[in-house]
Amino acid sequence: MNLEYTLPLRRGPRGKTFRVEPVLRQQLRPPHTSRILALSHKLEDLLRSGVVKDYADLALLGHLSASRVSQIMLLLYLAPAIQEHVLFMDAAEARVITEEALRTIAREARWDRQTVLFESLLRDGR
Repeated sequence: MNLEYTLPLRRGPRGKTFRVEPVLRQQLRPPHTSRILALSHKLEDLLRSGVVKDYADLALLGHLSASRVSQIMLLLYLAPAIQEHVLFMDAAEARVITEEALRTIAREARWDRQTVLFESLLRDGR
């Protein structure tokens, strides 16, 4: 979809026509998985600062169940390189990298093994 409009200019007989490509709404919003990971960091900051004392308080504050808060907080156990990748991924990768898959990877204790699992997730999804 293209939008065209004419701007009248004071110095000239004709106005100039500019073509503007509208920004798609999907491009403005980060992927869901990226937003959930960012939320987990925000919730951790609330815990560390003492604003809330435990996951139950987070659940009440966010109108979530305690189990959902636990699922969100599990993403903090991902290797830092994986977290960085998820936070800055594009929409195409977001279709492959689901929150459920990330939680499965986060349950692996060693970051080197997490990296192997994450790379296989990326490779299989493409």
